[in-house]
Amino acid sequence: MNINREIYLNKIIQRKHNHLVKVITGIRRCGKSYLLFNIFYNYLIQEGIKDDHIIRIALDDWGNKEFRKPDYLYGFVKDTVKDEDMYYVLLDEVQLVGNFEDVLNGLMHIKNCDIYVTGSNAKFLSSDIITEFRGRGDQIHVYPLSFSEFLSVFNGSKEDAWKEYMLYGGLPNIVFMKSSEQKKDFLINLFSETYLNDIINRYEIRNDAELGELINFLASSIGSLTNPSKLSDTFKSVKKTEISNHTIKNYLDYFVDSFLVHNSLRYDIKGKKYINTPSKYYFVDIGLRNARLNFRQMEENHIMENIIYNELRIRGYSVDIGVVTLNTKNNEGKSIRKQLEIDFVCNKGDQKYYIQSAFRMDSEEKEKQELKSLNSLNDSFKKIIVLRNKELATKDENGYLRIGLLDFLLNEKSLDL
Repeated sequence: MNINREIYLNKIIQRKHNHLVKVITGIRRCGKSYLLFNIFYNYLIQEGIKDDHIIRIALDDWGNKEFRKPDYLYGFVKDTVKDEDMYYVLLDEVQLVGNFEDVLNGLMHIKNCDIYVTGSNAKFLSSDIITEFRGRGDQIHVYPLSFSEFLSVFNGSKEDAWKEYMLYGGLPNIVFMKSSEQKKDFLINLFSETYLNDIINRYEIRNDAELGELINFLASSIGSLTNPSKLSDTFKSVKKTEISNHTIKNYLDYFVDSFLVHNSLRYDIKGKKYINTPSKYYFVDIGLRNARLNFRQMEENHIMENIIYNELRIRGYSVDIGVVTLNTKNNEGKSIRKQLEIDFVCNKGDQKYYIQSAFRMDSEEKEKQELKSLNSLNDSFKKIIVLRNKELATKDENGYLRIGLLDFLLNEKSLDL
């Protein structure tokens, strides 16, 4: 069963022969190695590249242990390049090579070598890996499967696929597991024994219990505004534990830097400025979030919001939380300032969209509530409402696009309908 990850293949193809090391990043088990060693390799073969011009080395294979020696790896590649044609160097788990930065820098001096690498150590599993290459690296970030990718290999209806996806998420291994027990155990163990341990070991965290409690709080409140002060107060009231704002901020940064969660800032649309706190946190994979809570708190509206956020990020948009400030009056006639929220403000180049995640609008009051913030805007950018069970995409009397969740997720052009 092959999973077509065309969005990432296209990103790699666009970077061919750019004289930089293509660094494929993403959390563990998101499919980086498969992308490089199967999908991209097959693409090269189909393009007519000779197999002896593709140097493909899985450094975590014990049979390739000699290649972990810097001089041996460099010498092997250099000796393999025997003509003026382009050679493609694909290295998986390159961090197993001693002084790998120096080795890659040396390989870059071979003019007809195009270099692609993946890795799984602490640096490769964080956003600062590119700094290791000092302008010589080009990052391609891989996410877990989108719903569209998941459905492409799912044996069942779209609705059944959605129920499975919102429960277990999109890590590729999940697709091949048969029982719910196997999937749950895999996700629970992966989170605690791999992802959290990566963070604990990298940052030498002594109180890992506090770290675990913090990620639990984030998992319980996806789509809710929070900040270090609020979380510190939660520790005091719920856990009877004192944790400083500074420590909590550091832990939050570790989660973000390790690709486990995203931090989405609030953006004052009319004031055209960012509001640094509070902000929202979304999990890169909803199955991991659910596993952390032992598959409790399965509120579909919040899960839907997280998945929409991830879909927008996968499509390459920067995503903020929109804030619209209104000057109004209370019942006593006094002037007050009121802030309304737009779930997502999406930007990519000159494209900009306002998106509301509305699980349902089955009453006049609910519709008024969901539309109030959009109605308060006076610009011409497109406004979209994503509804859980809407059948067909339509424009309402305001010109806003109303689209069903599954149609939104499955049509890569859905923002432009």
